[in-house]
Amino acid sequence: MDRDYQSTYGGNHDGGYRRQVGKRPVTDYGSSMLQWMRNRQPRHKGASKVEIERPSASYLANVLPPTARPQNPADAIPAKHLHSSLNKARHAVNVVRWTPEGRRLLTGSYSGEFTLWNGTAFNFETIMQAHDVAIRAATYSHNEDWLISACNDGVIKYWQPNFNNVKAIQAHHDPIRGISFSPNDTKFVTASDDASLKIFDFSGGVEESVLTGHNWDAKCVDWHPTKGLLVSGSKDHQVKLWDPRTGRCLTTLHGHKNTLAKTLFEPRRGQLLATCGRDQVARIFDLRMMRDICLLRGHEKEVSTLTWHPFHTCLLSTGGNDGSIYHYLLNEPNTPPNTATSISPYDSPEPANAPAQTVYPAHRLQHAHDAPVWSLDWHPLGHILASGSNDRVTRFWTRARPGETECFNDRWHLGEAAVEGQGAWNARAGRRSMREEEEMELEDEADGLVDQTMPSKQAVLPGLPGLSLPNANNDGTSVGGAQKFPQAAGNLPPPPFSLPGGIPGMDQARFAELLASGKLPPPPPPPGQGLPPPPMLGPNFDFLKLPPGMLPPGFPPPPPPFGAGAGGLPGMGSSEGLGGGGAGVRRRGPLPSQQESLKEEQRKGKFRPVR
Repeated sequence: MDRDYQSTYGGNHDGGYRRQVGKRPVTDYGSSMLQWMRNRQPRHKGASKVEIERPSASYLANVLPPTARPQNPADAIPAKHLHSSLNKARHAVNVVRWTPEGRRLLTGSYSGEFTLWNGTAFNFETIMQAHDVAIRAATYSHNEDWLISACNDGVIKYWQPNFNNVKAIQAHHDPIRGISFSPNDTKFVTASDDASLKIFDFSGGVEESVLTGHNWDAKCVDWHPTKGLLVSGSKDHQVKLWDPRTGRCLTTLHGHKNTLAKTLFEPRRGQLLATCGRDQVARIFDLRMMRDICLLRGHEKEVSTLTWHPFHTCLLSTGGNDGSIYHYLLNEPNTPPNTATSISPYDSPEPANAPAQTVYPAHRLQHAHDAPVWSLDWHPLGHILASGSNDRVTRFWTRARPGETECFNDRWHLGEAAVEGQGAWNARAGRRSMREEEEMELEDEADGLVDQTMPSKQAVLPGLPGLSLPNANNDGTSVGGAQKFPQAAGNLPPPPFSLPGGIPGMDQARFAELLASGKLPPPPPPPGQGLPPPPMLGPNFDFLKLPPGMLPPGFPPPPPPFGAGAGGLPGMGSSEGLGGGGAGVRRRGPLPSQQESLKEEQRKGKFRPVR
């Protein structure tokens, strides 16, 4: 994991100078996984043969993934800031979710947009309008084949892994705050501001049951990873456990004193339940005793979200309304000095009646964001934590490298004022670096959108699909500022009218005889007087008596052949050289350059980076 920015300047092919884009922070877990897979062995034979890491950069090659050391959860604490990703049009980030394979991070914003960020280099990949209003919840199925998302309008949408929207259902008429799949992915449950929970059949999108019992808005919901058990939190300060088969409330937990923000089962064993709310405390409940066993203190404001580590069952991360991110180790109280130490109910002679143990953060990122943290999500391998906040920024955090200490004294831990007072950070240089990062993100987004913009619809010639009119667009493209199609040498020739005095190459007496017998319709009026409707031809009319290429009067003539000089169509070359009867084959014109279009818009003062 490296973060190295170059500040050198170099010349370009135009003779000027431009800033060379520095190296991106890249996190490559391939070597760590390969090292572990090569040297791992069964647990009953002891630990791995790899040498234990020491606080030195030379031991970077010995870093193992978190799953290789299940007994050392402290090694997986993400204390180092990797990268901050932001869109050109900034909006609050309400949801962050890693894709099941861990290659990309999906974010859902207040504007209803999905944004995909690269999971290794953290650069922009694509953006799409998923909902018309703010996205409030999104989750992947356990079989990794589906994604469902919910918004403020109460609409739920089904998405395939390639983000193809296949279905949309109106689940609620109020905002949906939470959504979760059942263990076998056949059903999912939603929580809404209408104080109800609803269970839907996934394949049909049909509502099966409605769970009522909360007295106020339902703010969160989760389905147990292996059992038929639901948990929900509400604005009425209550945590309820439900039976999804009967819709009956099994029990109510009265631990919190304010609105619930998140309820989440532990994903590995499913024995613990984590809850947090606006009372500045997160609680850990043991489902076997149906009581709280830990109180997670330390936040100075409301706790807005939390998440479990995918492998370490005792590592929990929380996000606060003040922008802080705290990491807790449930087996280490980390009691501050001059504070009484409490014991775990498991170590008490009467676990059912013992008070809950108070646990303090093992690590604090006090200034992780500038606004409330709305969502946290771990990478499937457990080495990167992603956070989305109301400050419209998505940030990536990872564990520190061996021997690295400067990451613990940066502005994310101490704040900008404290770090600047120590001389370790300069506000002007920091703003310049942030501006360079923003420009880099804008360039990535502009490059990523070049091939994603669909051209606008243009008028086409009748009978020739895909071929635009000569003057349908001034520059021949949908975005402007690109290449132009070649114009015709002259106007299109008027349609050839039949001559009243006869047809060249035909016997005049024979022509008069056909007119007198009625076998040949009368000729049309001269040009300028309009064409009559096509006449009704008699049953005895013989088309074989007409010269080759001649149509009866009143019928529209065929278009002129391609590449016929002044009579050719604009944008079409000559048909010569196509070979093999290729006179009717359309040759493709030059494609518009959207990169030049974007640069032209930037020269006009549009799409400038925010200063």
